[in-house]
Amino acid sequence: MAFRIQPFQTGLETQVLDLILPIQQVEFGVPITAADQPDLGRIPEVYQSGRGGFWVGLEGDRVVGTLGLIDFGQAPGGGGALRKMFLHPDQRGTGLAQALLDTLLAHARTQGLPGLWLGTLPHMAAAHRFYERNNFHRVEPEALPPDFPRMPVDTVFYTRESV
Repeated sequence: MAFRIQPFQTGLETQVLDLILPIQQVEFGVPITAADQPDLGRIPEVYQSGRGGFWVGLEGDRVVGTLGLIDFGQAPGGGGALRKMFLHPDQRGTGLAQALLDTLLAHARTQGLPGLWLGTLPHMAAAHRFYERNNFHRVEPEALPPDFPRMPVDTVFYTRESV
């Protein structure tokens, strides 16, 4: 079945958590819980405000992918922080990741975001390659904007200066 992308809607919170937590905890061994991620219980307030957004990839009515964008700071130090890019294992390689990112990039352009930033983990090599293919380049933590909403578990950072 083909996927479709839409903005997050209230009522999908449980499906979003059910997708993200097993990937974090089981697949990647990140010691994180839903309680450690209160943003996932407040997606409209955290992500869908200002110039931000949160999108889900759906297969039928099932959430199979997510990608969030937090609007932070003001130019030149501000921009958008990519968060919560997760794909169900059976959706990897289908084009869903690229479609989610393309949706976010189009949104960021229309919102006039000056740049994008993200944090990830060192062992997520496939994610690193994906971001690099999409014109993100790695930066040291010291280069992060002061208002960047950094997650404690992230140690590898990327930026894309033009969207």
